Amino acid sequence: MTKLSEYVKTAEAAEILGVAQNTIRKWAEQGKIPMHRNPANGYRLFKRSDLNRFLRDVERSAARRK
Repeated sequence: MTKLSEYVKTAEAAEILGVAQNTIRKWAEQGKIPMHRNPANGYRLFKRSDLNRFLRDVERSAARRK
């Protein structure tokens, strides 16, 4: 079972990726980043490992373009 500590809210996800919170929300709606909802309050939650994977994928894409 996944621990709640493995998830971050929108603000922290934005800080990790270095973008605005609205960008995180948009990417989640577009399916670029997996998003989960806290069943107790409906907050968006992002798994840290998903954010790290997204960063690696972006870095690989940027390296290929060089």
